[in-house]
Amino acid sequence: MWRKFLLHPLAVRYSVFMIGLAVMAFGIGMMIEAHLGVAPWDTLHIGLQKTFGLTIGIWSQIVGAMIILASYIIGKIRPNVGMFLNMFFFGLFIDIFMWLNWIPKGETVVERAILFVVGLLIYTIGTGMYISPRLGAGPRDSFMLALHERMGWGIGKVRIGIECTVMVLGLLLGGPVSVGTFVTALAIGPLIKQFIPMWERILAKPYGTAKTG
Repeated sequence: MWRKFLLHPLAVRYSVFMIGLAVMAFGIGMMIEAHLGVAPWDTLHIGLQKTFGLTIGIWSQIVGAMIILASYIIGKIRPNVGMFLNMFFFGLFIDIFMWLNWIPKGETVVERAILFVVGLLIYTIGTGMYISPRLGAGPRDSFMLALHERMGWGIGKVRIGIECTVMVLGLLLGGPVSVGTFVTALAIGPLIKQFIPMWERILAKPYGTAKTG
């Protein structure tokens, strides 16, 4: 009975979704520990932590909740279960990994660069995992779509505008902006585009889940 439940397509999709969030969070933790810069949203979360306290994960949750509300007000995008799971558990996983101190710390520039690159790869692999079950976009992606619908701007321009604004806000709050921030901005899109089809194929082969619901 339990085996049948665990192998049900919907259970598999949610399992892959949740594992993907955990993998993403571990990758983010590695990029933070590399101290070579992080993605713009994480620059903001770290800046908020340095300025107001709390943890990076809690600020990720707070910002995510605010973005869900803004997406509904601006673009009438109704939140779904996947969006709330993303908002809550992604931040929780970041805090858990940082608290457990499982993430190695680079001593030299070369070690930190390796840590950053591996963290970026792990993050994008996890992103492909969480997106491939098609259980709903995360709060930040939904906000991008809301602005696209409301303003009529191209998605590329909206994405760049959001990322630049968030990065500047994070920098003003004391968040880290360095070479890794710009590497992430350039590399993350192409990498995710490679990993989403890969995970969709993995899901589709044994379970036929990739294209459902």
